[in-house]
Amino acid sequence: MKILYIHGLNGSLTPEKREILERYGNVEAPSIDYENNADSILWLHDQYKDAKFDLVMGSSMGGFAGYHLSKLLQLPALVFNPALAERSVLQNLPDTPETNNDHISIVLGSKDTVVNPKDTLHFLGDLLMQEQDYKINIRHDLEHRIPLDVFEEEVVRFMGGL
Repeated sequence: MKILYIHGLNGSLTPEKREILERYGNVEAPSIDYENNADSILWLHDQYKDAKFDLVMGSSMGGFAGYHLSKLLQLPALVFNPALAERSVLQNLPDTPETNNDHISIVLGSKDTVVNPKDTLHFLGDLLMQEQDYKINIRHDLEHRIPLDVFEEEVVRFMGGL
């Protein structure tokens, strides 16, 4: 299995989280400068459209990019606290299909003060007429950062549902 992991703003995939993902396959985790590349989604698509990934994952800004990239690449996705409704840096949205023909699993922390989970749910509510399948898990123990144990639980749940 090949996994494309998209980090958040000024972030990276930690070695501990990479180790969890590598239990399932090969992991590619490119470094992205969102602040100086307003077209990061298109850049990622151009870089990886022929790479034959099996799924996309991401967190926060990487969840935003992963959400849209999953539709462009037609791959299932797991995104944590995706910045879908609002972002602190400009990002251009490419034209994407309405669905990735699979599902997008979204993990939201109800205590997140960086990416408002209510705004994310409103964003998704506006898309209900589209045929995209979602699995939404609202975690009341979760803020913006994803602790290792929560990351592992959600990855195991997602992989079990593929």
